[in-house]
Amino acid sequence: MKRVLSVVALSACLTLGAQAEAPKAAGAKTEVTQTKEQGANVINLAGKQRMLTQKMSKEALFIAKGIDVKANTEALKKTEALFDKTLKGLVYGDKELKLPKTTNKDILAQLEKVSELWASMKKSIDVVAGGKADKKALEAIAKENLPLLKNMNQAVQMYAKASGSKLSPEMAETINRAGKQRMLTQKMTKELLLVANGIDADANKENAKKTGELFESTLKDLTAKCKDDKIKAQLDVVAKLWADYKDIIVKADTSDASLKKAEEMNIPLLKNMNKAVKMYEASAK
Repeated sequence: MKRVLSVVALSACLTLGAQAEAPKAAGAKTEVTQTKEQGANVINLAGKQRMLTQKMSKEALFIAKGIDVKANTEALKKTEALFDKTLKGLVYGDKELKLPKTTNKDILAQLEKVSELWASMKKSIDVVAGGKADKKALEAIAKENLPLLKNMNQAVQMYAKASGSKLSPEMAETINRAGKQRMLTQKMTKELLLVANGIDADANKENAKKTGELFESTLKDLTAKCKDDKIKAQLDVVAKLWADYKDIIVKADTSDASLKKAEEMNIPLLKNMNKAVKMYEASAK
């Protein structure tokens, strides 16, 4: 059955129509005109979207637990707005974010899926941001955040493989993996908060442990393969922060003291991992 085109899909049709009219566009991908810098930035910001799906879920769960409600409510609103702005920027282009318009029809189709999933989850995020962190909204967020994450991740993989920029496949994959680490800092914290809020607690204890293990193994691999001393030094900063946070995640410790420490530590861990990603991105120029 034919689906009604969303705004994203309409953009794809308009873009492809414009390509068909251009003599040089026939059978060619516009992405080949991207510079290294543009290619790296697209992969970075598309990758950052994965993290934002987890960050806003985590913030909603902190609010539900009554932890620093005012600050987390403001953070949730900003995270939501940034995700929405970046998603639109990936489709239409955004000068402020330095995002070129996406013209690859397959990636646009994938972004349409992301847009549809986001429209559904956004309703529950708005409920919590509006001061009503009820069980229905939390359970909806718990259910919907992973499909949104997975479909955004698929889009990132597509950008990494088919962006057509001058960025080497190896560097594209490194930026992708390092960017995924940002997401894992928020995913593991979200899973800890799901346990604390009594949502599928046993499964999320195991999920938190697995996410922590993946973060650690990827960090070690990135460090071992890094040939840039400055980036390696930044990865060492991340490793030290992780060493201090690891036990809370692996043990799924939801005591008041540990939840407070989780709130204090997850953002520095995220920011320092993000700094490493930006260093990788800068090295690709």
